[in-house]
Amino acid sequence: MQKSNNSGPTDNAGQKVPFLNDPKMRSIIYQIFTIGMVGLLGYYLFTNTVENLERQSIATGFDFFDKEASFEIGESLIPYSAADTYGKALYVGILNTIKVAFIGIVITVILGTFLGIARLSTNWLVSKLAAVYIEVMQDIPILLQLFFWYSLFYDALPSPIEALEPVKGVFISNRGFVFAVPEGHPAYKYMAAAFIAGCAIAWFVRKWAKKRQEKTGQPFPVFICSIAIILGLPLITWLFFGVPHKMNVPELVGFNFQGGINMSPEFGALLLGLVLYTAAFVAEIVRAGIQAISRGQTEAAMSIGLRPGQILNLVILPQALRVIIPPLTSQMLNLTKNSSLAVAIGFPDFVSVASTTINQTGQAIEGVTLIMVVYLCFSLLTSLFMNWYNKKMALVER
Repeated sequence: MQKSNNSGPTDNAGQKVPFLNDPKMRSIIYQIFTIGMVGLLGYYLFTNTVENLERQSIATGFDFFDKEASFEIGESLIPYSAADTYGKALYVGILNTIKVAFIGIVITVILGTFLGIARLSTNWLVSKLAAVYIEVMQDIPILLQLFFWYSLFYDALPSPIEALEPVKGVFISNRGFVFAVPEGHPAYKYMAAAFIAGCAIAWFVRKWAKKRQEKTGQPFPVFICSIAIILGLPLITWLFFGVPHKMNVPELVGFNFQGGINMSPEFGALLLGLVLYTAAFVAEIVRAGIQAISRGQTEAAMSIGLRPGQILNLVILPQALRVIIPPLTSQMLNLTKNSSLAVAIGFPDFVSVASTTINQTGQAIEGVTLIMVVYLCFSLLTSLFMNWYNKKMALVER
């Protein structure tokens, strides 16, 4: 059959296909049309917003960052006062959110993993207790849990004058948990560096031990060796600096404590609510990941003499991680985003500080934009790290 000399797509008979009947060209036209409509809608919203702001004489921009905030923040990881700028106040809010999210994620993963394994325990009581916890915590909204823990801390605990002291230097009251800490000393900076170095060395030891076991079949006491390195290096550093042991002990002055470190009821209620709620979902993810592994893997490991703990650590969990990590990432993101509910119980996270800034400056659009951008960055960074870890833990087929 003679081919058509016409350029462009042709049908089975060699005839040129009309332009609008070509699926590829239609898809391009639809995409251009959609992009154009979205652009027009965005342009309309932008111009309409600018006109309304000018009509009401409302200033726009982020110049308010350099103005005096004139409001206090109850908790801060860095020095802050009402005389500081709005920019520093927002930075304090970001640090508070990171503190809650980081500590919450670490505790949630540990507790959720423990509960997920307990849910599969052959012990009837342990399994049922884990199941009851999971069902109860999943069915109670997170906001109600925050209200419950916050009211419990304030109503059930005594005032600072009648504070409980279960251990010397530790006080529990409705103003929070106050406990003694070591006084500032140069040794602690070097001990922190030694701890980080110990963690790095332990990681290399674990990799070396894994390769050694693959070649020789001989196990190495990685856990005991890692603990000795991680704790031993800071201990040696502490001894080298002359064993500094002076403590900053909290004391009751007037109607509150001074000295030591205070964990406020707001922070405690927020952290407890987020951890207990999210850990229930993480437990189900861990349970599902373990059950996704064939029973034959466990039986094969038992046949070569591995103990239950070794089977779980060396055989089951490494394979289950490829199932666990993707939904676990979603729960980490949920915990970070749920931390914005801190405004309901008075903890000064980023949303709370940004809301106060909006109320004082009237910069609502800029404030809401900042909230969206900050939480977007938190989510993207968490996803980036977990995607890297997921790729690292993926099983490579030969």
